[in-house]
Amino acid sequence: MNRDDLGPVLFAYDGSDLARLAIEEAGRQLEPGRDAVVLTVWRPYAVGFIPPPEVKFDAAASEEVRKAAEQTAAQGASMAQAVRCRAQSLAVKEAPTWKGIARVADDRDASLIVLGSHGKSGFPSIFVGSVAGAVAAHCGRTVLIVHRRA
Repeated sequence: MNRDDLGPVLFAYDGSDLARLAIEEAGRQLEPGRDAVVLTVWRPYAVGFIPPPEVKFDAAASEEVRKAAEQTAAQGASMAQAVRCRAQSLAVKEAPTWKGIARVADDRDASLIVLGSHGKSGFPSIFVGSVAGAVAAHCGRTVLIVHRRA
């Protein structure tokens, strides 16, 4: 099977350093030229992502959060392009975050989901963060979970 027969790589990108690291690591691991979708999942109030520093918005205003999420996803798509992926950006409103990632992976028939693991929330999550763990547990697709280097 050549890379054109594969679905796109789905990068779950929340603007964090770990999400950047995940894109960089996938760039080292994957063949150049892969199609990719860089996804930022958002919701009002507890927005679920870290926007670029120049982006200011009211977390209670859905339209402002959506625009900030789109800018965050575009930033991630630029990073994916820098590691030689043919990337497009996408922002979706969904809670919990893992469900948005799984839904888009299914909708786009992603061959691989790439995300960083923050390792937050409880003892089992020391090794895999709650979003990464939920995506791996509930999504029937291959998942690359990138951890912070020691």
